Parts: sequence; structure tokens; C-alpha cells
Amino acid sequence: MKHRKTRLAVSLAAAALSSPLSLVAYAQVQELPSMTVSASALGQSTDEMIQPSAVLQGDDWIGLRETSLGDSLESLPGVRASGFGAGVSRPVIRGLDGARVRVLSDGADVLDASAISPDHAISADTALLERVEVLKGPATLLYGGGAIGGVVNLIDRRVPTYVPERGYEGELDLRGNSVADERAGALGVTVGAGQFAARFEGSRSDADAYRIPGHPSRQEGAYNETDSAGMGLSWITERGYVGLAYSSQDREYGLLAHEHADCHTHGPTDWHCVEEEHDHDGHDHDEEEQEHGDAYIDMQQRRWDLRADYSDPFNGFERVRVRVAHTDYQHVEMEGEEVGTEFTNRGTDGRIELTHAPIAGWRGVVGSQLTRRDFAALGEEAYVPPTLTHNRALFVLEEYQAGDWRYEVGLRQEWQTVEVKDGDDEADHRGSSVSFGASWQWQPNLALYSSLSRSQRLPTAEELYANGPHAATRTIELGDPDLDKETSWNMEVGLRRTRGPVTFDLSVYRNEVDDFIYAADTGHSPGAGYREVAYEQADAVLHGMEGRVLWQATTKTGLSLFGDHVRGRLKEGGDLPRIPADRVGVRVDQRLSQALSGFVETSRIMRQDDIADYETETDSYTLLSAGLGWRGQLGESDYLLYLRGNNLLNEEARQHTSFIKDEVLLPGRNLTVGARFSF
Repeated sequence: MKHRKTRLAVSLAAAALSSPLSLVAYAQVQELPSMTVSASALGQSTDEMIQPSAVLQGDDWIGLRETSLGDSLESLPGVRASGFGAGVSRPVIRGLDGARVRVLSDGADVLDASAISPDHAISADTALLERVEVLKGPATLLYGGGAIGGVVNLIDRRVPTYVPERGYEGELDLRGNSVADERAGALGVTVGAGQFAARFEGSRSDADAYRIPGHPSRQEGAYNETDSAGMGLSWITERGYVGLAYSSQDREYGLLAHEHADCHTHGPTDWHCVEEEHDHDGHDHDEEEQEHGDAYIDMQQRRWDLRADYSDPFNGFERVRVRVAHTDYQHVEMEGEEVGTEFTNRGTDGRIELTHAPIAGWRGVVGSQLTRRDFAALGEEAYVPPTLTHNRALFVLEEYQAGDWRYEVGLRQEWQTVEVKDGDDEADHRGSSVSFGASWQWQPNLALYSSLSRSQRLPTAEELYANGPHAATRTIELGDPDLDKETSWNMEVGLRRTRGPVTFDLSVYRNEVDDFIYAADTGHSPGAGYREVAYEQADAVLHGMEGRVLWQATTKTGLSLFGDHVRGRLKEGGDLPRIPADRVGVRVDQRLSQALSGFVETSRIMRQDDIADYETETDSYTLLSAGLGWRGQLGESDYLLYLRGNNLLNEEARQHTSFIKDEVLLPGRNLTVGARFSF
């Protein structure tokens, strides 16, 4: 087993290589290997991936981490946040989100309700994550043809993979900020002896409504309270491990710009909405009630994870990897003191991967995945009937090395059945996805890579059977049970330099999607500020470019330039909604002493006026951030003290990717102070 200090040194160096967002600028790190990506079944590093990828961990992750996953990843080129208030933000990758971006917990689906609606939070607790892996583009065939935008893989420590050298190790994390008066803390401890190790962890976060730039008040309803806990036990040998973990999360958060209406129908598609009467009792409401608002979500999730990884399981195979997750998820959307709608999602996701020994020079993985999802929405906003979804898949991924060239071929076949539980409706679909990639490393530290893929995404239950009001988006959603699969043709070319005083990763891509499924505005307004949308299919194209260039100017100073651009439109005319605005930025990392380091970063988000019907434009704005980090050692324990400032110019900023951008501003000037202890 590797020693803890060796793992720490390698992981910190790898984080600095895979992402330029470290608090410390290391000149010598250019000679160290990059991080292996767990979401890559072939055990590839970030330098070897034929698609753009990033790994955030160590100081990188601590310096970027926010309560929500989308906000934590927004600094990465090609990634934005969907933006729906405190703690509620999914990643948007290259203009795609929702069901087109797969979020995993160490290879298994998170199995929550976040892909169903933008106001549903991802159930993962960012404070308890060891690292986050982001894979962009649809070449992630191992995890579903539906992930045509990309995959975000969340790596935690709930299932121990090694026995601590001293018999125990742990982390304590404390953090607070000024914009929302956040108080957060997390503690995790791993103990072990012989061939067994156990993990115990928990966290709590409590944030009030955040302050708004240019206004004396706070953003009503933007509060978040989260409690998470987990424990796991593993049996560990020299050849691998098998472990089981249980985790729970209880979260309450406000719903922003949530305008509920009384909607009724005179027919299957003839909806009418009127504004509900509000409480005009003339009484003064206290400050806490004003900050918390009337609408909020009370969420609970209970999850079991079985994980196993074993080398040389039998003749002809080098490795077997198993992931099984079962989740019991539910949340209640409250309208004041009354229950509005209850969502439940009971799901199971299981997959097995077998890495075979090289055959005629080809090395690869074969596997299978089974997913079951039992979803129901009950109450005023039950716009989707209870459904049962079964998804089955087989996949294979192969690579071949020939001198300076490396080739990669993938194939996935899926079968899906969506059954309406209270009726006779049933939809059966099947999809085939294939990808081909190649990289040419004509110099030791310089590689040209490209990929071509055809991925098919099968329609979701919401797209097939929705029929009713959705307060989060202020729409009446009308599904279509006759929707067919959508087919994405994606081409990408990139250039990557991984060592030397100047490093970079630049790429351009084009993604043509046949029969793209989208919510088209019908032109009908049912009233009360609602719009009627119907899920339709049309050919679409998304194309863009992104990249980052790093220059290690001196042993203490590093400079990075970054930016991204994406354009999404329908081929027959019209722009896709909520496509991120163009962005460019610059960052300076400075090592001030052996222990102290700092950074300054500014980014310019451009005006977005390529908009869909009934969508509004967003103005440009500039974000300025800066931070300091002090790393030291106390006995055998390491610690990091950090101070970070976001939106230091107190700019009035609106995320174009957000459904509620016209009503809700991003948080104002914010100072975050934190401490991380590893023992």
C-alpha cells in the first residue's frame, strides 16, 4: 500500500497540473505526472485523455468549492452554472445541461431529481468530496449515450480503498463567508487495522439569504441548510478492495422567483392560469421570514453504495470494477405552511467493468449497466405522471498504441422502457453510440488529439409525458409520447502541451444533433405570467472553442489566460435558449513565501444577444476575485488557512444560463475565510 505522505504529494502535484487554479504556483511541478481519471476505465491520466478533462482536488478544490456543484466548477473553461439560488446549481457543459450532463458518484449515478427541474439540487455534498473529475463532450460512452454534454464524476472517501498507515487519518474543514453569513464545517475520519478500514464523516452548512449588489436588502428566499452524514466499511487486500457505505442528506433551501399560480385545464392541452391570492394581512413580517420567503424545498436522501475493485480476477482479465448504488430520494415543495408538491425517486444503478489482457495489441474494457428509476410527483405541480424507467446497456472501449499514435474506439448499446404506472402508456427505445479518437504525440510534451462520435440519447419520462404547470420555469409543459431518440454527431480537435514553462490545452468542436429534443414555446400564454411549451424535435448544432494557456514566468509567478465560446441554434432557424455568453479571463498566481501564496483573477463575461423566442438578453459584466493561502504543518498534521474574495467589484451580474436571470442577481461582494486540517 502507498504511504499517506506519498499520496498527498502526488495528488497535490497532479491537481496543479490538471487545473491551473492552485493557490500556489509551482515551477517544479512541470516534471511530475498528472492525475489518473477514475471516470476513465482504462486508467488514463489527464494528459492521455483524447477528450478535454479536468481534475480538481487538494488546494485546487478547496479554493474553488462552493455549496453547489455548478458554482464550484464554473471557473473551468467550457463549464458554467445553471443558477437557481443558494445551493441549487447544476453544471452546464458546452451549452448543454439537465439530462445531457451525467453526474456520477464514483461511477454510479447520483439518482436524485436534479436533472428533472432546474430548482432541484444535486444531492452530493461538496464539503465531503475528495476530488471532482469533469469530462467534456459525448465520448463518455461508458456512462450513457445521454451524456452528450459531458460527465461530472464526484469522488468521495465513504468507501475506504486503503488502510491508513498509522491506523487513522482524517480531515477537518471549517468555512464562513460574508455575503450570506454562511457557517459550514465538515469532519471525516478513517480508521483501520489488518485488512479492514472504516470511514465516518459528517458536515453541516447554514447560509442565510445573500446580499445583492447595489441594494440594501438581501435576495429573498436564497437560504440553504444542509446536514450530511456517511459511514463505510471495506475489506482490503493487496489486489483490491470491496466495501459498503451508507449516507444520508437532509437539506432545506429557498426557491427563488417561485411564482405559484392556480392552473386548471379544460382539455388535455387547454390550460389556464390565474395568480393566487397572497397574504395581505397588513402585518409586518420579521426579518427571518422576509429572507426565507414563502416557497422552499425540504429534501431527504438515503443512499447505499457497494464498490469493488480487484486486479487479476481470473485468466485473461487484468481488473474487475463493480459499482452498485441504491437511493431513496424525496423532497417536498412547500408553499408557505402548505405542501405544494412531493417528488420521490427510488432508483438503483449497477455496473460492472472488466479490463481484459491485451489482444493483438488492443487493450480494453467490456461491461454492462442496469438502471431502474421509480419516479413520482404528487400534488399541485405534478406535471409528470408516476413512471418506472428501466435502462439496460452493454459497452466496450478499446485502445491501441502504435509509436507516437494512440487510437481509441468505443461502442455502447442501450435499451430503455418508460412505463406510466397509472395507465397503459409505455415507450420503448433503443440507441447505439460509437466513438473514435486518436492522439499524435510527435514531441514528448506536445500532443494533437481529435475525436469523432455518434451518440444517441433516449427521451426522458418528463419529455414524453409532462402535462401541467411547472412553477420553477413558469411554464405549462406538454410532453409528447411519440418522441424518438436524438442522435449527436460530434467532432473535436485539440492541441495540448503538458510540460515546460508554457503549457496549454486548446480545442474546437462541432456538435450536430439530429432530432434534438427541446421545449418549444407554442406562443400561447395561459395567464399569470406563465408560458406554454411543448417538447418537440428539430435538428440543432452547437459549436465552440475553449482553452487555457499557462506561463510560468518565474519560479514564483505564474500567469494564465483562459476563455470559452459556444453557439447553439436550430438548423431551420432560431437560437437555442440559455446558451452561455462568451468569456475571457486572466489570472496571476504568486508565491509570496515558502508558506504563503496568493492569486488575482479577473474575467469578462460578454453580452448575450443570440437568444431564443421569448428570451431576454443579458448585459456584459466583469468579475474580480483574489485570494491568499497559508500552508503549514503542526506536528504530523498539515493545515491550510485561506482567504478568498469573489465579485470584489460588487458587479450586478446575471447568468444567462439561468431560468430566473431576469428576477435574480448573482451574489454581491463576498469574503470567504476557511481552514483545512489533515491529520
